[in-house]
Amino acid sequence: MPDTSAEIARPSSDCRLCPRLAAYRHDLREEQPDWFNAPVPSFGDAGAWLAIVGLAPGLKGANRTGRPFTGDSAGGLLYETLGRAGLARGSYSGAADDDMRLEGAIILNAVRCVPPQNRPTTQEIAACGRFLRPELDGLFNLKVIVALGTIAHGSVLRAYGETLAHHKFGHAAEHAIPDGPLLLDSYHCSRLNTNTGRLTPAMFDTVFARAREMRG
Repeated sequence: MPDTSAEIARPSSDCRLCPRLAAYRHDLREEQPDWFNAPVPSFGDAGAWLAIVGLAPGLKGANRTGRPFTGDSAGGLLYETLGRAGLARGSYSGAADDDMRLEGAIILNAVRCVPPQNRPTTQEIAACGRFLRPELDGLFNLKVIVALGTIAHGSVLRAYGETLAHHKFGHAAEHAIPDGPLLLDSYHCSRLNTNTGRLTPAMFDTVFARAREMRG
């Protein structure tokens, strides 16, 4: 079984597995010393039945605030949607010290450090992948994973040893993982996708309503 210790499940604050990301983080610490500027930890309920896997911290979002999907437009839509789904309580202000709490859900990122231009390389995605499975294995009530976008989708499948060719990404597509949780895809709640209408709030609501149904 994978080691589920905290040391394996979470990167250190000065993780150097990815030289490019470590250098970028170093530069940001010089430029913005008041920002979080470190691998962003997961946020949510340790007893979650639902895990939401995103891409990576946003430069002025999670990398600044230290909480996934906090401080940018994507976070506003995600937390509002989770509230409507009965998975979040409190008020989202875009700051990590607001009173937002998740109930039955947890948010993780496929890549824990902010990448330049929000584009991690294939090697960086693979390097950070070592942290995903142990953390998911530590969620003993986990039933469903919602993957936000293709990178998160691929990272989840690789974490469980599945072949991507057998599980094509598609919005609202569902995938059975042998001896694992069910996987449900969604377009990422990025500003690009919402501004272009590729993802609407109604579409996003439907994803989390379906996740509740899949829970059983």
